[in-house]
Amino acid sequence: NERTLLDRARVYLELAEREINRRPANPRTIEERLTAATAALNNDQDAEAEQLVRGVLGDDPRHDLALYLMAAIEARRGDNDSALALLGKAIAISPEVRAQARHDPDFELMRTIEAFQQLIEAPASGFARKAAAIVRRPR
Repeated sequence: NERTLLDRARVYLELAEREINRRPANPRTIEERLTAATAALNNDQDAEAEQLVRGVLGDDPRHDLALYLMAAIEARRGDNDSALALLGKAIAISPEVRAQARHDPDFELMRTIEAFQQLIEAPASGFARKAAAIVRRPR
């Protein structure tokens, strides 16, 4: 019984070692750093996530995902003003971020804030505005 357990433990250790060696020790590219930051946030390691995101923003201050992740970090911290400003910048760069923010639990405590609600509301598309104007046009 102990022999079987020892063999199984060795297999697991080899698998873990292989996995560790497969991942880069220090994420280098922007994508690697953002992936690592997202994983850190998901594991409630906000300080590590913040360090990675700030590094990306140092390289590219207009990176939409980095701005979004920093907004999530600030929201989790309770700094709503900073979270709103960062989220607004991310949405200005990539409007589709708005849909993600609507459902992101990191922004849960901000859902009652009117400025947040206005920020995540999808603006009417050009087609929708034209259709509404046609419907309202008097005959």
